Amino acid sequence: MATYNHLEYYSNGYVVEYVENGSLPCSSYILLPAENLWPKAFRGFLYILAIAYIFLGVAIASDIFMSSIEVITSKKKKVVSWDEEKQVKVEREVLVWNETVANLTLMALGSSAPEILLAVIETAKNLGNQEVEDSLGTFTIIGSAAFNLLIITSICIVSVPTPDVKNIREFGVFLLTAAWSLWAYVWMLLVVQYITPGVIDPWEAWVTLGYMPLFVIAAYCQDSGWWCKKKKVTSEEDPSDENVRIMTHQARKGSLTGHAIPGKELHVLEAEKQQRLSPEERHVNGEVCMTPESDSVNTSTNISVHFDNESHNDKGTAGADQGSVSERLNVEKSTKEPQAFARASIQKEDELSDHGSSESLLHDYIEKTSMAVRAQFRHAVVSAMTGNKKMRTGSGKASARFAEVVQTVQNINIKGKMPTGELFGKFTFASDRYAVLESTGTLDVDVLFHRNLPKPGSKPQIANGDAGAAKGGKVAPSSESEQTFTGDVTVEYETREGSAKAGKDFKYTQGFLTFKENEFTKSITIPVINDQQFESDVDFYIILKNPNNGSNIGDPSVTRVTIVDDDEPGEFLFEHPHCYADLKSGKVSCRVVREHGFDGKVTMEYSTIDGTAPGGKEIGANADYVHTEGILTFSHAETSKTIEINIKKDAKGSKNFIIAIKNPSLGAKIGQRSATVCHINKESVDDRIADVMNAEAEGEEEDISWGAQFVSALTIEGSTDEDGNEVNPSCVDYLLHFLTILWKVIGACVPPTKYLGAWPTFVLSLLYIGALTFLVEQLGHLIGCVVGLKTSVTGITIIALGTSLPDTFASRTAARQDEHADAAIGNVTGSNSVNVFLGLGLPWVLSTSYGLATGTEVKVPAGNLTQSVIIFTILGFLCIIVLILRRKFVGGELGGANPYVKWGTSILLLVFWCIYILLSSLKAYDVISL
Repeated sequence: MATYNHLEYYSNGYVVEYVENGSLPCSSYILLPAENLWPKAFRGFLYILAIAYIFLGVAIASDIFMSSIEVITSKKKKVVSWDEEKQVKVEREVLVWNETVANLTLMALGSSAPEILLAVIETAKNLGNQEVEDSLGTFTIIGSAAFNLLIITSICIVSVPTPDVKNIREFGVFLLTAAWSLWAYVWMLLVVQYITPGVIDPWEAWVTLGYMPLFVIAAYCQDSGWWCKKKKVTSEEDPSDENVRIMTHQARKGSLTGHAIPGKELHVLEAEKQQRLSPEERHVNGEVCMTPESDSVNTSTNISVHFDNESHNDKGTAGADQGSVSERLNVEKSTKEPQAFARASIQKEDELSDHGSSESLLHDYIEKTSMAVRAQFRHAVVSAMTGNKKMRTGSGKASARFAEVVQTVQNINIKGKMPTGELFGKFTFASDRYAVLESTGTLDVDVLFHRNLPKPGSKPQIANGDAGAAKGGKVAPSSESEQTFTGDVTVEYETREGSAKAGKDFKYTQGFLTFKENEFTKSITIPVINDQQFESDVDFYIILKNPNNGSNIGDPSVTRVTIVDDDEPGEFLFEHPHCYADLKSGKVSCRVVREHGFDGKVTMEYSTIDGTAPGGKEIGANADYVHTEGILTFSHAETSKTIEINIKKDAKGSKNFIIAIKNPSLGAKIGQRSATVCHINKESVDDRIADVMNAEAEGEEEDISWGAQFVSALTIEGSTDEDGNEVNPSCVDYLLHFLTILWKVIGACVPPTKYLGAWPTFVLSLLYIGALTFLVEQLGHLIGCVVGLKTSVTGITIIALGTSLPDTFASRTAARQDEHADAAIGNVTGSNSVNVFLGLGLPWVLSTSYGLATGTEVKVPAGNLTQSVIIFTILGFLCIIVLILRRKFVGGELGGANPYVKWGTSILLLVFWCIYILLSSLKAYDVISL
């Protein structure tokens, strides 16, 4: 066997190694003298243990680095803006860093720092080396991208409990970053294989690095809605999107060495709408709507101009016969109050030839005024005229809108169509349905008598032939177009009960209406009784009967009136989410409060539910409190009630139970705090508050004290169970503590985040990661040398997995606990893009700059790199397609109700990763040629 000697010099001497011809001995800065003489299996085992230990240090250093980034990106500044609605200057705090920009720069750098530094360090170490060989850093970046996109996504899909589904909230940003991540690897392929094969030119290096700011700017524009109009929550949106509830989650504890990080707030849009407006607020927030009655029975067109403060869309009210009465509520008052109600019947059909239909008359008016109404009010709801057709909107003046509405109605009265032969000489109601708020007090109902008004100067004509005098002495006109009904006529009216009862909901009313010769409309006023008790909407009826002097009853001769209850019994909830027992009195008291309305008498049920404290009929050995249930009764305007539960004075340990309220009476609502947790503890509430404040103070001192970082690094603490009891550290806790104590102590040397805005922490922790990454690079090459792995295979497997494991656990936790999928997989594509643009851009700029200075070319091996990039790009594209299909058909990228679909897509992505590793490895060993 042919051998040759390899000479290695050291500070105190040299070592000569004899190796097989055609092979090279393993070399590294961290090798011990003559270490290559040790058995390869033993060395491989030691190297794997060492790199695993180094990965623990990288995780701790990255944690410190991320704590500094979170402090930096949480900085706020005060800005002053002008509130157009309140007409005041508003001072508020905003983040200095845009969230998207922070996620794609500092946050991405924090999660990708080991991979990026590995590529930079390896490039710096090999400057001036003309030997062309695969780069461990480059393949680590590609392997890490494949692991993040395929394996982490696969794990997150099945981590969401069945049947929950979670989707990416900022899907536009996700698609943009996904496109950029794919382009990043396509660009790498173009540079390495096609533009200048095997050579990196300076312009290519700078373009690669320049893609980073372009990528961030594009994501910022997408987040700001520059590419397409971003949806905003305004008063013109659906009412379910109008309120915002701010929920705070527990701030993440500082790094393992005690470096402080800020707490976070999770802002969630809640689908709630406040509909508790006073009559004054209804007046201010009102709108003008024009609501036609159906003309299927009555050929006349009735127009209602009203305020509808409960409608929050841009669709017209379809008519009184569509939807519930509460949804189409017309607050109708006397015609003396045109801002609340106006209506008219349309007559004189023969005069419409010069002006078109009644719809066209109002159409021109609406086109001139509705845009001004929109500008003045929050919404404008423009209803269809006849046929439920949606009106177009235009622009115009709104200063005299009510006067113009009234004038338009009057013009329609004059120029509208006249009654047909079926209604001539008949009494009808203007509408067959009315609605009125209970608090309004009265309702005015119009009664119409259909007759043609005589034209000026005209006289009744007595026809010859078959026309004659009508009963009662009235003259029968010679033709329908010229017929008139002269003389006084009367009709009786009367209210009839429905679900609304006379004397309780309205006052019984009856009487006569007399129409003189030139009158064709009269109003009936019905008193409505207002009470303070919430009840369902009720109906009563008004009928017309007994016409005289030759007149008759037409259709509608009966109108239904709906009394809409506007009492607000309120919302009931516990004042506090927790309450604490008074051990001296042996009782626990909790208060139920009433909000958003105080009208009427309200009852609800309450009961206790066992927690860690068992309940019973009476206090005893097996009962720490008296199980209680009953009825809470709130009188009118009463705003709070107290529930008292007897508890065991000598109860041992920290225990709790729950009190819940349910089943409120009609109209009342149960608020968000429908239950409260009652704690039976030895300490008082004041003691508990003091303990919490002391713990917070101690935590703050830990966060900001440099010395406390060393205490945190050297000590091990237990955990706390659900009942607040301390649990001693387990054997695994002790093992991990001693394994990581070296890295924690070194990390404690990094300054706390309180100094100079956390920038010293940022810089020194980055250097800490760089030092450990250097060790990873050396050990990675040694493992490959001993085991026989190619550099490309080592990079996409061992190193990529080691650097990505912390992100894997973090993403899995986010998938289980976060409301959306953004925190779990939303940053994967962005991180992959940053890996290429910085992880390759910086080394390429560094090496090409050195090449320009020395007059040499920067050469890279194209074979394995090209094939690995092609395989990953194809599989990455397929992965994104799978996520898009899941979003469309499953409802979200993660989870799902169907376990076959959920596990099937997860396994599919796992198979994709295995295909990538297998094909890339076979190509590296020249088993296959792609």
